[in-house]
Amino acid sequence: MIRVGTDPNSGFCGGVIRAIDTAEKILLSGEGPLYSLGAIVHNEKELSRLEARGLRTVDHDGLAGLGPGDTVLIRAHGEPPATYRMLTERGVKVTDCTCPVVLRLQNRIREASGRSQVVIFGKIGHPEVLGLVGSAGGRATVVENSAQLLESIAGGTPDGSGPVELFSQTTMNPETYARIAAILREAVGDRLTVHDSICSRMAARHREIGSFASQYDVIVFVSGGQSSNGKVLFDRCRSINPRTYMCSAPEELQASWFEGAESAGVCGATSTPRWLLDEVAAAIEDLH
Repeated sequence: MIRVGTDPNSGFCGGVIRAIDTAEKILLSGEGPLYSLGAIVHNEKELSRLEARGLRTVDHDGLAGLGPGDTVLIRAHGEPPATYRMLTERGVKVTDCTCPVVLRLQNRIREASGRSQVVIFGKIGHPEVLGLVGSAGGRATVVENSAQLLESIAGGTPDGSGPVELFSQTTMNPETYARIAAILREAVGDRLTVHDSICSRMAARHREIGSFASQYDVIVFVSGGQSSNGKVLFDRCRSINPRTYMCSAPEELQASWFEGAESAGVCGATSTPRWLLDEVAAAIEDLH
């Protein structure tokens, strides 16, 4: 019989909890259809559960079909200012569930863009990053890794004059951010200001999940395939425990993962619901 443990610190972050709770209250009120601009959470199972309750997901092109009487929920990732202007012009009611941490970061970047060259460490094209760049009026350089930063520096961005301010997407790897900051400081010297903009909860999760991964023979990391945060935390687990596997649902488990193992730990992204972690843990026990 394999010993199975579930990480007590895994599960939705506060921003996701707030967005989902708000959506469920609106859906229960019967006020009419509720549209989420983009997936409210990057977890296919949880998204299916909410869609069964009436939540409708639309992309930016889909907003063209909405108007007065419709309600759009802005998810925790946030949106650039242009999105709010468009919704206001169309007379659409906005329920803003931007994570407070992201909202504060948007404001900090908006202020910085008026005085400095802004560099953002984040995933290019990620919804949160699009909102951050929009907050800077498009005047920001985004890099995903050290190689991209070095390429950008070689190309003259940031340029050789004036202050430079570095920010990170809230869910990035703290250790990688430190390396990015060191490379940029070497290039621009004391013109650089580095902002501590990774969510404190995310930074804590990065530490905690490493400790959790070391306590079991096998780690099963539960995450949706589109979760940027999930990718960061999965990589962290695997760096500590090579026998780390990712799945998005219990049916994806493979018995071969657990051969010779006496223990298995189940953990997940900040977009993974607790109920799904529990289902995966129960399924592992059933395999043995």
